[in-house]
Amino acid sequence: MQFSILKNELYSVLQMISRSISLNSPQPALRGIKIEAENKILTITGSDADVSIKKTITQNDDNHLNIQQDGSILVESKYLLEIVRKIDAEDIDVEVLDGTLSRFSGGNAQFKINGMNPKDYPNIDFSKPSKSFTMKADAFCEIIDQTAFATSSKETRPVLTGVNFALNNGELACTATDSYRLSKKIIESDIQDEFNITIPAKGLNELKATVLVDNNEDIEINISDKKAQFISKDTIFQTRLLEGGYPETDKLIPKEFTSTLIMDRYDLIHAIDRSIFIKTDNMTINRLQCSSDEIVLTNKNQEIGESIEPLIGTYEGEPLDISFSGNYVLDALKALKGTSIKIQFTGQMRPFIITDDNDKSIVELVLPVRTYN
Repeated sequence: MQFSILKNELYSVLQMISRSISLNSPQPALRGIKIEAENKILTITGSDADVSIKKTITQNDDNHLNIQQDGSILVESKYLLEIVRKIDAEDIDVEVLDGTLSRFSGGNAQFKINGMNPKDYPNIDFSKPSKSFTMKADAFCEIIDQTAFATSSKETRPVLTGVNFALNNGELACTATDSYRLSKKIIESDIQDEFNITIPAKGLNELKATVLVDNNEDIEINISDKKAQFISKDTIFQTRLLEGGYPETDKLIPKEFTSTLIMDRYDLIHAIDRSIFIKTDNMTINRLQCSSDEIVLTNKNQEIGESIEPLIGTYEGEPLDISFSGNYVLDALKALKGTSIKIQFTGQMRPFIITDDNDKSIVELVLPVRTYN
């Protein structure tokens, strides 16, 4: 194999592909990036067996791609990125010298690197699943922003480490929970298919950072019972799905409430953020005391000290004294977009929900924390 290409073009693609690679993979071939040259097209692939990305580069004047000889190479990701980054030249020449030995050159620099046999690379199935629909990339990015943060980081219940996408009767419900909080976004859809899948949050965050970044065009989404595939122009991103039934979360969201607090979202964000350094058992626990006369947010630790801050808002209902994870509420508030938020309570030790009157599609739920203040 032998080809030359614009350095910046190659490096940007390698950076994107490298996000799908685990440098500690027990399978040596999956630590590498595979580059194939054939019929004036360069195909670059990376995978960690869960997330896989394939990018094709077609020869044109902008990318300076010039393929002199077809072939393929497999080079460990960390070495390949360093080589390309440090070559100080506009174009890079790549050539297979002997077997797995490849030469990368540009300007006065030249690197010879021992790669791996491309035939050892696993056969990744990039075939298109049968169920297919399109969505604006920025709309799907917003779904990730407003849900993925609420997934579990623990593997004890693997299905909770992902976001559940359930399409039924023209309504797409996107749900994430770690059993202590929940984020749910509902979108009206004209998609005819019905499905219920759970996509790992890791895969969604990598999708956002690679394919969806600065992308306002349509993205093609294809799903099966094993994988979700996202296609944008010349990039294919796919991730495995999580197995197991997702819990019925609709019953967790209360429908009737005993009290309501309406206030400025940014005021509450800043108030919690000011006290977030005060932790108890490595958690920020805020106490909210509400009555018709005053609204007060506190955070107290016997060893560190205390934060007390009156808040401006409108409260209706019986006096309330409730404690919660400041980080959880902060995450929920940042997922909303509007200025004014509504917090609805059902009791001191019952879940409460946070909503934005300007966006009825999203609801955030947080469980309170028991304290002995």
